[in-house]
Amino acid sequence: MAAATRVLKKGIAPSLVVILGATGTGKSKLAIEIGKRLNGEIISADSMQVYKGLDIITNKVTEEEQAQCPHHMISFVDPLVSGYTVVDFRNKALSLIEDMHDRKKLPIIVGGTNYYIESILWNVLIDTGVNQGSDTESENVGTPESKAELEKLGGPELHRRLKEVDPDMAAILHPHDARKIARSLQVYMDTGVPHSRLLEEQRGQDGGDCLGGPLRFQNPCIFWLHYKMNALDERLDKRVDQMLSHGLIDELRDFHVRFNEKMIKDSSQDYQHGIFQSIGFKEFHEYLTASENLSQEELDKLKIKGVESLKQATRRYARKQNKWVRNRFLKRPSSNVPPVYGLDVTDVTNWETTVLTPAVEILDCLQKGEQPSTQPIRAEGVESRNKRSHHMCDLCEKVIIGDLEWTAHQKSKNHLYQVRKRRKAEQASDQDANPTEHKNVIDRQVPVL
Repeated sequence: MAAATRVLKKGIAPSLVVILGATGTGKSKLAIEIGKRLNGEIISADSMQVYKGLDIITNKVTEEEQAQCPHHMISFVDPLVSGYTVVDFRNKALSLIEDMHDRKKLPIIVGGTNYYIESILWNVLIDTGVNQGSDTESENVGTPESKAELEKLGGPELHRRLKEVDPDMAAILHPHDARKIARSLQVYMDTGVPHSRLLEEQRGQDGGDCLGGPLRFQNPCIFWLHYKMNALDERLDKRVDQMLSHGLIDELRDFHVRFNEKMIKDSSQDYQHGIFQSIGFKEFHEYLTASENLSQEELDKLKIKGVESLKQATRRYARKQNKWVRNRFLKRPSSNVPPVYGLDVTDVTNWETTVLTPAVEILDCLQKGEQPSTQPIRAEGVESRNKRSHHMCDLCEKVIIGDLEWTAHQKSKNHLYQVRKRRKAEQASDQDANPTEHKNVIDRQVPVL
């Protein structure tokens, strides 16, 4: 990591604290300790923790932990609601932050859903004022019914319609990405303005960049809890085992019976909306829906399969979270990115010395308007690239979005196979077009006996 060149404006205390990090890095623990010491209140930025239920699988803080420091945005949305969006979250969170500032409290934003955090820090969402939703960069957002109805039309049909009203947006969205295409169509339907034009206007605001509009708050203090991945993988596996010992299976079974069983019978469950997309729930689908006629041995195998799937999904998600932090915070290509202070949480045996004490010292310096001795970080090798470029591979009959993705596709086994196949076909065609010449070549190659 290289030291960042972005520094705070002296004399301005942090307007809020943000704690980033992959699942299992101890974000909540640090947030609580900071809150207790600095008169803070915590806003959970987790897209699954807003829903009631599945407390173990979504890793909600316990009642005892919540008693140590006030928490907000946890367990207040009905689990059967599928239309809760990142815009809903942002609006409520901004209201809470304003109230905390009025009461001289320090807002502490903590959670693993990084685009929720991003929506607070930057003006990055298109708010139509009708059916609210995320911009095209966000993922796994709860969707309003009108958007869900659009999605049923399928990607190709949606893409055809988007081409008619917003060809610029259609050019950068994959034809099979029904969710993002439906979102863009919905924006146009609600506003009468192409989604691409609204995004362009937002990014053109003073302080905006290619990812969205300007920063909302001056001098937010951002901590990134990072781990060596091999150590984190081991910790995540142990965390899943701990969840199991705390009653995870019973929690999943009870939630399935109360909320999910009927949806499956009605063929209305796809695990893509609301709390049902939570990591851990869909991984146990086979186990939860197993026939009563199965033997105990067969059930145990399905249970073990679910546990392994949960561990794999958790490890993948942790990597995805870290990638988001690097790309959207550390590598963000603009000058409106606040400093990010890295805290290594690989060794938790000296947690207070290596994590808590440095964090408190950094905040103390910032509140005094002083530059901390700990330097913020930025990822090395930051380079500009077009994540929206549109490429059509005629050989593979695929649409590829993004420069890196296009480069990777050109090196893929399938693409290289198609290249070789095309060359052989062209050579065969040339030979058919010049049979005499081809015969002479063969004659020259065959020795006379």
